[in-house]
Amino acid sequence: MKPSLFQNRRQFLRNTAATAGSIFMPNLLIGQEGGVKKINVAGIGGAGGKGGSDVGISAKGANIVAICDVDRERLKQAQQKYPDAKMFETFREMFDAMGDKIDMCTVSTPDHAHYPAAMEAIKRGKHVCVQKPLVNRIWEANQLHEAAKKKGVKTNMGNQGHTGKGIRFLKQWVSEGIVGNVKEIHVWTNRPIWPQGNEAKAKYVTGDVPANLNWDAWQAAVPATPYINGLHPFAWRGHREYGAGAMGDMGCHLLDGPFWACGLGEPYKMEAECTELTDVSWPKSSHVIFYFKTEKYGEIKLHWYEGSLKPERPAELEAERDWDKIKGGFLLRGDAGVILNTDDYCGSPRLIPATKMTDFLGGKSPELKIEGALAEGEPQLELIRAIEQDKICGSNFDYSVPLTKLCLFGNLAIANPGKVINWDASKQQSDNAEANALITRAAYRQGWDYKSI
Repeated sequence: MKPSLFQNRRQFLRNTAATAGSIFMPNLLIGQEGGVKKINVAGIGGAGGKGGSDVGISAKGANIVAICDVDRERLKQAQQKYPDAKMFETFREMFDAMGDKIDMCTVSTPDHAHYPAAMEAIKRGKHVCVQKPLVNRIWEANQLHEAAKKKGVKTNMGNQGHTGKGIRFLKQWVSEGIVGNVKEIHVWTNRPIWPQGNEAKAKYVTGDVPANLNWDAWQAAVPATPYINGLHPFAWRGHREYGAGAMGDMGCHLLDGPFWACGLGEPYKMEAECTELTDVSWPKSSHVIFYFKTEKYGEIKLHWYEGSLKPERPAELEAERDWDKIKGGFLLRGDAGVILNTDDYCGSPRLIPATKMTDFLGGKSPELKIEGALAEGEPQLELIRAIEQDKICGSNFDYSVPLTKLCLFGNLAIANPGKVINWDASKQQSDNAEANALITRAAYRQGWDYKSI
């Protein structure tokens, strides 16, 4: 295996910056032969769907040298788009064949495979950008965090809203006291838009493996089972083993702004009510309440709604606004005002009513005081630039692991509706045996838990 290039590359960039002042060579790294080369990226689960777009974003600033995907038809299409890249059906095979030629990986598999794919990359010293949620088990989130720190790799999560201006304005305004002391937060989504509840359970039946699918590779670290219809390529989100439900799919987007702006950390308890929770599927709808003790604001209660559930129309909202048409967003309520955001990525935080926002701005355009991201709207490109410039991404694992865990705490409550789940952050466990059983998987394939990293 060839020695790592990153120490020499970083030193080159530092020397360039020191001698050229403000002149900087974006996207370019020095190669072993003294020539200029870009970072080499491999896309795991990167041949179609979200993985295809993640690889496409990476290609704006890097070489795509390998793509791994369990769907053979998608691999054929990816080969046409990236003729110089090598194609693989399993990521371990990919690393064995090309480990010395890969600098960074995107991980865009179903949720259950994020952990082994990212851990295999980290074990081999590769930088990783992992789609949200990072994992679908709390133990896996903690293991991933520790491994990344131990190996010293750069990391990012694919919650693109964290790279935007909107979330920066929110954090800035909340810290400046625009709503006073934060007391209550309401967050909602119209997801699931895939089958969950009884409908999903009816679809999740065994069948014949499609000719284009490597089912064994699809299962990754989960013990082998017969093929299950209705999972690939999209509806796995509703399965309790393989997905993380609407909370996992959208929580890392919608909770991102309030989580960052209010410094929420880990809740000390949570509870939920839901409809059509089954033994294999996440529910059709749910309402979760999280309870936090924060350093700045004291007690904060956060409500999460999914499916057909939604908070009541805020009294401060202008009469002409159609509340029913706002499918997702959040309300951040303090003792001096209310912020409403009406998109999934914290792109539109505003005081309500609109007159309060007008008064706050005083006829001027808002001035952003928080430094912008390295690549707005594109976390994969942000990681590429962070590697080149030896910087840190906004949703690196120090941030995105706690954010992901918040979603997984919600799923602990959803899986145990009607019960108060008290959480001990120091022990990373609850006072509920059924909830604790969901902190990690019941079983991993032999050699796939990565505890030794």
